[in-house]
Amino acid sequence: LSLCPTVEMRKGNQSSHTDFIILGFPGLPEHQGLLLVLFITIYVLTLMENLVLIVTIKLNCQLHTPMYFFLGNLSLLEIFYVSVTVPKLLSNLLLGEKKISFNGCITQIFFFTLFVGVEIFTLSVMAYDRYTAICDPLHYLDIMNKRFCVQMVLSTWALSFLHALINTVPVLNLHFCGSNAISHFSCELPPLLQLSCTDATINEVVLFATLVVFGLSSFLLTLISYIHIISTILRIRSVVGRHKVFSTCSSHLIVVGLLYLTGFFLYMKPNTDSLDKVVAVFYCVVTPLLNPIIYSLRNQEVKEALRKALCGKGRALK
Repeated sequence: LSLCPTVEMRKGNQSSHTDFIILGFPGLPEHQGLLLVLFITIYVLTLMENLVLIVTIKLNCQLHTPMYFFLGNLSLLEIFYVSVTVPKLLSNLLLGEKKISFNGCITQIFFFTLFVGVEIFTLSVMAYDRYTAICDPLHYLDIMNKRFCVQMVLSTWALSFLHALINTVPVLNLHFCGSNAISHFSCELPPLLQLSCTDATINEVVLFATLVVFGLSSFLLTLISYIHIISTILRIRSVVGRHKVFSTCSSHLIVVGLLYLTGFFLYMKPNTDSLDKVVAVFYCVVTPLLNPIIYSLRNQEVKEALRKALCGKGRALK
């Protein structure tokens, strides 16, 4: 996918940058080796955890339900999501090569925006799935049939593709002639817009508008689903019954909370360079690592499936 039609653009007597410098973590020069080991470990663990979860769902017939269909898609998405930024970050830390081409920067922004959008919409669809299972259990399988689930997944990708396209294509019209140093560990749209020599107000308005329209609509769908879910749970007289029903959506609620809290904090506040990077690391790197752990540790069916798989493999080795 090439999002930049030309490598060299000119405006007046100055030429636009054909590459940028990703500063990364310049305030920690003596800890670059430690950061390299840390990010490699997180990246490998993230890939392994999500792959194990995908394989477990695929091989266990008891997990072939709508909820785990979406969970499997979410785990696959986490692999794509973390692979957009971390490999380049590792390359920068290992080789000290912080340069990235204009094409590469725009492409990284496009796919990062795409995968973030897909994750947000997928979590909203999963909230609707839990709402249907808890609030309308008799019609759950009729509503959440295979065709509907596939349509929902395709819709999340289509909407996210549109979101990414709207935000990245207008960047091609900007002119970059001053500093080419991006104060971040990856190409992100807000710090890139700050480097533009031309007025990027329209781009900033479009970014804010799409965050509000797409993010708020997704958040409201999730919020409304959980209002109905909590209302239904509170009407259950048995404490054990309440706990059992709530446990089916508690993992999803934790993951949603982590995503929205870090996301809103990152994009809806004044810029604070060092704090932004800490939040971005958690948002882009740590969250994909935590999500499969949260779903595995708080989900009895997943834990049982993993236990059976490990026990079966152990017996096979004997």
